[in-house]
Amino acid sequence: MISTIIWNVRGKNTQAVIERLKNLKNIHHVSMLAILEPFSDNTNINIFKSMLAMDHAVSNPNGKIWLFWINDITCSVIENDEQQITCELNHTKASAKYIKTFVYAKCKDYLRRPLWDRLLHIADTRDTTPWCTVGDFNVIKETDEKLGGIPYNMRKSIDFIGVIEACGLIDLAFNVPKFTWSNQRGVNFRIWKRLDRAMANDKWLHVMPHTSVTHLPSVGSDHYPLLMEMYAKTDEGIKYFKFLNVWTSQPSFHETVTQYWTRPIESNPMWTFHQKLKRLASTLSVWSKEQFGDIYAKVREYEERVKVMEENLIHNNTEENRAQLHSTNAEYIKCMKLEDSILKYKTQLQWFKERDGNSKYFHALIRGRRRRLFIHKILKDNDEWVQGYEQIAQVACEYFQNIFTGNQELIDELPMNCIPRMVSQEHNERMKAMPTIQELKEVVYSMNPNSTAGPDGMNVFFSRSAGISLKRIVGSGSGFLQWPDDPQILLTYLSDPPPQGESA
Repeated sequence: MISTIIWNVRGKNTQAVIERLKNLKNIHHVSMLAILEPFSDNTNINIFKSMLAMDHAVSNPNGKIWLFWINDITCSVIENDEQQITCELNHTKASAKYIKTFVYAKCKDYLRRPLWDRLLHIADTRDTTPWCTVGDFNVIKETDEKLGGIPYNMRKSIDFIGVIEACGLIDLAFNVPKFTWSNQRGVNFRIWKRLDRAMANDKWLHVMPHTSVTHLPSVGSDHYPLLMEMYAKTDEGIKYFKFLNVWTSQPSFHETVTQYWTRPIESNPMWTFHQKLKRLASTLSVWSKEQFGDIYAKVREYEERVKVMEENLIHNNTEENRAQLHSTNAEYIKCMKLEDSILKYKTQLQWFKERDGNSKYFHALIRGRRRRLFIHKILKDNDEWVQGYEQIAQVACEYFQNIFTGNQELIDELPMNCIPRMVSQEHNERMKAMPTIQELKEVVYSMNPNSTAGPDGMNVFFSRSAGISLKRIVGSGSGFLQWPDDPQILLTYLSDPPPQGESA
């Protein structure tokens, strides 16, 4: 883990601030420290480097941003001005170099425009490098990032929001409290805002998707310190099967499903159904690699081929070159549509319109969701926070182990007799009755076909296309599941939606 603290101290000459910085550095094992608004001459920076036990230090021209780092980091300043310092960094725990822009923005919106221009320039020239910008931007992005005072005028934030979108930056997740600044006035006049934040580009989320930001208590300043913790990307874990809707467009899909589903398995119905799904998932994974290959690599490959053929056509304008270009363009468009279909499903965007393709945007959404789902730390029963992959896994295992191996305690059911019965025996029997195939079909066709897949990796679209999951037909009490061995028996029936008015 790589830890960085960014704090607008509003004057670091107070002893309380210095002691707080020392404590934060020791507690969180900080590798880099950014102090904003130190209110001190740049000639004093080396004195405070020694006081904070840091190895290196640098300042921007007007002394509003001071950076300190230890020897574990290799830092090279790319550019700096009155509102930012941009550095190329490499940490001993990181596999590649990355860029950080530390910001202390001006208070007036027109004075911040040179900063926005520099951010746009960095985004344009460093789009292939992991990049994060963090600090005090002195502006909010949404109305709910302010509490108290007069209503906020969002026109002040138009430039800021436009820069975020143009640079392709995504706001990194943070731990409470929500606001990072307060005017420290009386109860009736107090205002809170989220002026400090960290944002990263898509490449950063790919290399370090588990980056988190914690707002620490604001002791000694009207700003909250930001603790930024970065985890370098580890080896990929187990990749579980997930059905992709685009597979059904291939002519060989139904044939492949039928061929492998009809292979006999001798066991009880529930186990047989489980094994058939498991075998089919493995088969479809291999089949997909044969049919599609690496679709993302194919898109890049066809893009380069189109460029080369366009150049050839310019220098040698013949019908043969023109036909080859048109053919390659058609394949390129086909691959792009296939890529968009896959990315739309992975991002679960139900509202996205056709022809509004932007694969970079999709990738950012996917990584943003994975980042939000990542567990950075966990709280034990004794109010102790635990961090790290192995430590969190151990705590989780111990927790569930205690649940499943705890002492059995009988539940007193006597109070239950005092609760009136709202469900009659007739209703209870109807709810326990086994559903018919028509009822199952109505349920499946009433569900969103692009909804998230279940634990087996099969989604509703698969149920509609192949009809296999609808073969969970309950018959006698001898087995939990019964269905025809041949999936083609129900394919014709299930391929058409129920008549209007029949669906649930």
